[in-house]
Amino acid sequence: MTSEIERAAAPRRQKVQSAEVGTDILKGLAELAPATSLSRLAEHVSMPASKVHRYLQALIASGFAEQDESTGHYGLGREALFVGLAAIGRLDVTKVALPRLVELRDALNETCFLAVWGNKGPTVVHVEQAVRAVTVVTQVGSVLPLLGSSTGLVFDAFLPAVELAALQAEALAEPGAPSAAELAALQAQIRARGLHHVHGLLMSGVNALSAPLFAAGEKLVGVITVVGTASSFPADPEGAQAERLRTVAAEISARMGGVAPQ
Repeated sequence: MTSEIERAAAPRRQKVQSAEVGTDILKGLAELAPATSLSRLAEHVSMPASKVHRYLQALIASGFAEQDESTGHYGLGREALFVGLAAIGRLDVTKVALPRLVELRDALNETCFLAVWGNKGPTVVHVEQAVRAVTVVTQVGSVLPLLGSSTGLVFDAFLPAVELAALQAEALAEPGAPSAAELAALQAQIRARGLHHVHGLLMSGVNALSAPLFAAGEKLVGVITVVGTASSFPADPEGAQAERLRTVAAEISARMGGVAPQ
């Protein structure tokens, strides 16, 4: 009788084990994003390459993984993005910020987006595109440079040092990066203003303004950014657009129990 029960339970255990292996491989793809080779992924998840390849084929068939035909590398698929965005959607900062982001886009008629801190750095999680003939396209899922974008620099100014130490060290080692002293002065300026502006830093002819969002305990939970072409968006840190951005950031922070810098 016991052996019959065990035989009946065996397929269920195998399914659970298969699900666990598939989940580990999905996590590996996320940690090695945006793309990775089969050998690197197999080494990362400590599995034989043949086993990883077998599971990858099943994940590709279900839309959770995809393979770049030109490089042969693997990455997360559309279904994984859908699940990830659904999880992000449960975050309070996203729920609170989205209607305000729409209002900000309508008021300024410039592209506005929300970014949160991900394992690779500042990550765009929602975009409200401007309603105009020429817009600046910002993609959901984009990871912005820490010291090469207004969004990244606001994260750098307000996040605890321990959270961004590794990424900051990499960024400071890149050609054209500011010195440690220059970065410290810039951080102080951003904290004093409560926002940051850039003119053509990430992309020539494109300006941006970014402001931090705080929850209770003055915890930085996101950054909202307005971005537009230099011809239509001056990104003046003392102008009316910056003041509107500060107001929206303060309203979102207040709803979350935080206080935005004034």
